[in-house]
Amino acid sequence: MKLAVFDFDSTLMDGETIDFLAKELGLEEKVSLITEEAMSGRLDFFESLSTRVALLKGLEYNKVLSICKNLPLMPGALELIPKLKEKGYKVVCFSGGFRTATSPASKVLGLDADFSNILHEKNGILTGLVGGDMMFSSSKGDMINRLQGLMGISKENTLVCGDGANDVSMFKYADIRIAFCAREVLKKEANIIIDTKDLTKILSSI
Repeated sequence: MKLAVFDFDSTLMDGETIDFLAKELGLEEKVSLITEEAMSGRLDFFESLSTRVALLKGLEYNKVLSICKNLPLMPGALELIPKLKEKGYKVVCFSGGFRTATSPASKVLGLDADFSNILHEKNGILTGLVGGDMMFSSSKGDMINRLQGLMGISKENTLVCGDGANDVSMFKYADIRIAFCAREVLKKEANIIIDTKDLTKILSSI
């Protein structure tokens, strides 16, 4: 058995979920600037996530669900996943984003599991709070290490793919390390670099 772990925002999905949500409140530019600082490694991930989610306070939860069900997939995502499964991979998603986005996308893509965060809502309105599996810069590394132990999968049989600083922690647990349209901080840790928005290019690299 093999394991392939993909980031979600700007990897399996073309864009950042939180930017799409912030657009509803007219805060897209403000939130995207914080996102860029975090993904480039210039801002602590936990602090940046907490700050950005706080700005979403007051957004209707039904609106969140509607937006998240209609996010654009990255070109090649639908074609890539079944090909990886044919090669014996279990394919999962780790996201510093939100379950409202990763779960519907996982069903469409046919992923084996998704691990992400949960936006807190009360009475159908976002409270500006967040919690979950992927809150810290170290979260993805912690989770992939646990999955490998649970499933009996070695570093040699593990593939990881992401684009930002919060993906760095999982790269040391995989022999195939793909930086996809990534920030420089992640390219330094990768042994495969793809700068074209086409996930099928991974297939010719592994």
